[in-house]
Amino acid sequence: MEKLVLIDGNSIANRAFYALPPLTLASGQHTHAVYGFTTMLLKVLEEERPTHLLVAFDAGKVTFRHARFEAYKGKRHKTPNELSEQFPLIKDVLDAFGIRYHEQEGFEADDIIGTVSAWAEARGLATRIVTGDKDLLQLVSPYVTVALTRKGISETERYDEAAIRQKYGLTPAQLVDLKGLMGDASDNIPGVPGVGEKTALKLLAQFGSVEEVVRRVDEISGPKLREAIAAHREQALVSKELAVIRRDVPLPFELEDLRYDGFALEPVREVFRRLEFKSLLDRLPHVPGARAPGETSTGAEEGDAAPTPLDVAVAGTAEDAALERLLAAPAAVVVELDGDNYHEAALLGIGVYSDAGALFVPAARVEEWEALRAFLADPTREKWVYDGKRGEVALRWRGLSLEGIAFDVLIASYLLNPTESRHALSDLAPRAGLSLAPDEEVYGKGAKRRALAAGELAAHVCRKAQAIYRLKPLLEREVEEAEMNGLFYDLELPLSRILAAMEHAGFRVDTARLKEMGEEFERRLEELTAEIYRLAGTPFNINSPKQLGEILFDKLGLPPLKKTKTGYSTSADVLEKLQDAHEIVPKILYYRTLGKLKSTYVDGLLKEVNPRTGKIHTIFNQALTATGRLSSAEPNLQNIPIRLEEGRRIRQAFVPSEPGWKLLAADYSQIELRVLAHLSQDEALVDAFHRDMDIHTRTAMDVFGVPEDAVTPLMRRQAKAVNFGIIYGISDYGLSQNLGIPRKEAAAFIERYFDVFRGVKRYMEDVVEEARRKGYVTTLLGRRRFLPDIHSPNYNLRSFAERTARNTPIQGTAADIIKLAMVNLARRLKEEGLRSRLILQVHDELVFEVPEDELAVMRELVPAVMERAVRLSVPLKVDVHVGDTWYDAK
Repeated sequence: MEKLVLIDGNSIANRAFYALPPLTLASGQHTHAVYGFTTMLLKVLEEERPTHLLVAFDAGKVTFRHARFEAYKGKRHKTPNELSEQFPLIKDVLDAFGIRYHEQEGFEADDIIGTVSAWAEARGLATRIVTGDKDLLQLVSPYVTVALTRKGISETERYDEAAIRQKYGLTPAQLVDLKGLMGDASDNIPGVPGVGEKTALKLLAQFGSVEEVVRRVDEISGPKLREAIAAHREQALVSKELAVIRRDVPLPFELEDLRYDGFALEPVREVFRRLEFKSLLDRLPHVPGARAPGETSTGAEEGDAAPTPLDVAVAGTAEDAALERLLAAPAAVVVELDGDNYHEAALLGIGVYSDAGALFVPAARVEEWEALRAFLADPTREKWVYDGKRGEVALRWRGLSLEGIAFDVLIASYLLNPTESRHALSDLAPRAGLSLAPDEEVYGKGAKRRALAAGELAAHVCRKAQAIYRLKPLLEREVEEAEMNGLFYDLELPLSRILAAMEHAGFRVDTARLKEMGEEFERRLEELTAEIYRLAGTPFNINSPKQLGEILFDKLGLPPLKKTKTGYSTSADVLEKLQDAHEIVPKILYYRTLGKLKSTYVDGLLKEVNPRTGKIHTIFNQALTATGRLSSAEPNLQNIPIRLEEGRRIRQAFVPSEPGWKLLAADYSQIELRVLAHLSQDEALVDAFHRDMDIHTRTAMDVFGVPEDAVTPLMRRQAKAVNFGIIYGISDYGLSQNLGIPRKEAAAFIERYFDVFRGVKRYMEDVVEEARRKGYVTTLLGRRRFLPDIHSPNYNLRSFAERTARNTPIQGTAADIIKLAMVNLARRLKEEGLRSRLILQVHDELVFEVPEDELAVMRELVPAVMERAVRLSVPLKVDVHVGDTWYDAK
C-alpha cells in the first residue's frame, strides 16, 4: 500500500531542541536538535514505511501573510543560534538518507505541506503529516491524518476527522474559523479581543463560520460579546485568512518526485559517526528500507509494519537433543504468563532466542525437560530478559530457578529515561527494527481475552525474545554512554533478584486479628453515624457530598468555603478549615478516616492474603518512579497510614512467618536532610548532624535566633515544615497552607531560612543552573533525570522543572542509598549463613523476619551495613526496633 509522509522540519527540530538535553561535538557544535530529529525520522521510517516522503522547512521570516498583516508572528523570539546552527546538519542527515526536503521563499513549511497533501488527496494517496504544530490539523481529511507530537518528540497523537470532532466538536476546516475568533498569541494573530476558545466554540456551534458570525452579529446573545465582534469584524476575517494554509504553492517538483525507495547504509553510517550518534548506529540495519553496500532498492511497497516472521522450534515436536543447541548462551528468555499478577497467573510457556535460532517450550514441557531446567538454573549461562523479576518469581512458584540474568531491558530503558511512561517491550521493539504487537492486542483484554493457538503463542513469545536479544546491545551501549554501568550492574540488576526473593517470601498476616479490627471499626462507625445524625438533627447519607453539603451549609449554617458544579464542596481541605465551626465536622472527618481504613486497609488487605501461604505477596515496582524510589502494588504495603493510631494498629496484623521468630525494622533517620547537608555542604546543617542534634530544633534555633531551651513546640513544627518543604521545593503558598499562616509570613520564614542556611540556598541555585546547562540532574550514584521543560517559555512548566531539579538529587540519592543497603545486606546475610530474611521495604525502612537466635547478630549487622552504604560528609543514622508484630517493631 502506498503512503505519503510529510514532515514539518522546523516544528520537529524545534521540539527536539527544547525537549532534549544539550549535546555537543568536541568542536562545541550543538547536535541535540539533530539527534531528536533523526530519532523521529527513524521512528517514521520504522512505523510508517512511506513510499513517498518530503520534509518541509520555513525559508525565512517574511511570507505572503506579512503583506496582509505586518505584525504576523511579530512577537516571536529570535531563533537561538544554538538551534539555527543545527539546520544544515539536519539537511546533511536527510541527504544521507536520500530524502527530499524543500523550502520556498514567501511561504511557510505549512503551505508546502498543504499543497503536497492536496496533490495526494486528488490521487487518493494515504497521507500522514508529522508535526508539533496544531495548525496543520485543518488539513485532516479522509485521506490525510496528522501525527501530533505531544511529549517531547517521543510520543505522537493521531488525529483523523473523528478525533478532531471528538476534541473540538468541529470539522477540520472549521479550525481556521476557531483561530479567526480566538486568535493565536504564538503567531500574533489577534482574533476578537475577549473571545477565548470556549466562546469561539459556542459561536461556531451556532453559526458555523467566522463569516456567518460577522454577518449575523445581531443574533449573538450578550451585549458585550456582540459589541466586541461588531467592532472587530474585519480583524476576525483577517485573522481567519492568516490561519488558512495555502494549498496552491507553485512547487518545482511533482508528487512522483517524492518517491522514497529506502537508503544505502554507508552514507548514513558515515554521517552518524561524524555526528557521534553511536547509539543509533546499531539500529540502522534494522530500519525498513536499509540497503547494505551493493544491495539495490526493492521499493517500499510493504505498507504497515508486520510482525517479523520467525522459524520457531517447539519442544515436544522434535527430538530434545536436536533442540538443546538452541539453549546456547547468551540467550534472551521470556517466561510467558496468562495474566498480569505473576504470583497467580498460569504459565503458558518459555521462549528462548539466541544466535542459534528461536525455541518455544510449552508449559507442559517446562517442568519435565531436564535440559531446560538445567539451562534456566545455570548461573554461568548468560540470559537477557525483560522484567526478569516477573519471570523469576513465576518460576519460583513452580519450584524452578532462573539464574544468570546478565541484562534486563526494562531496567535499562527505565534508567535511561525514568520520566518516560512507555517502557513496554512493544514500545521498545521498533528501536531494534522489529514490529511487536502489544500483549493486549494479541490476547485481548478483560472479558475479551482469548487463548492463542499453539503456533500463534509460540510465534508471539519468541518474537518477544527476539526483540530482547536485538535491544540488548543498543541499550547496553546507551547505559555505558550515560555513565550508568555501576548503577545498572551493581545496584539495579542485583536488586531485582532481591526483590524477587522478597515478593516470593511474602509477609504473613494474622487474618483473625485483621477481622477483629474490621469489626471494631464497624462498631465505631455505627456509633459515629448515630452521633452525626444527632448533631445534624436528621438521618442522611454521610457519604453523599450533596446531602452532606445541604446539612452543613443549609441546615447548620456553616460558611461555605468552596462551591463545585454540583453544589457545596465538602472536600477534606474544606472540612479541616471548618473543624472549629461545629462539633459535627471533626466527627465527619473521623468517620471518613475510619471508613477508609476499614474498606481499603482491612477489607482490602484480607482479599489480598494468599490462601495457600497465609501471606501477602506484594509486587515491588522497580521501574516506575522518576526519582528511583521503589513503589508497591497489589496491594500497596508502603501506603498504610500511620499518622493516626488506628492506622498504625493495622500493622499489628503483620507477623513473622515462623514460630518464635521476631520482626526487626530498621529505618534511616532523616536521610533526605542528611543528603541535603552533604550535597549543599551547608556549615550549619553539617555541624548539626555531626553533633547528633535534633535537626528541627537546630533549625528553629538558627532561624528564630533563640537558645535550645527556648524553642517551643510551635517553632519546631514550623522548622520541620520548612526543612522538609525545602527538599520538595515548597513555595510560600504551600508553606502557608501547611502551617495555617499568612502567605507573607511564610515567605518571610523561607527568607530567614535561606539567610541562615546559605549553603542550601547556593546548592539550590547551582543545581538549577546545572540542569539548564546539561538538561538533566544526577544523584550521587549517577542516576539521571532529564528535565525537558527547564528552558520552557511557559512559566508553570519551567518552575516545575526547576523544583524537580532541586529535589531529585536529594530524593533520588536517598532512594539509591537504601537500595544499595538492600544489596549489601543480602550479600552479608548470605556470607554469614543467616536464616533472617528481608521481607519489606517502605521508603526509608527495611523489615526483616529474624530467628530468636540471630537477633543479637542482626541488631548489630543491619545498622552497621546500612550506615556504611555510602560515605557522606555527615553520618548516616539508623534506628532499629524489634517486636512480635510490625506495629511492635516501630
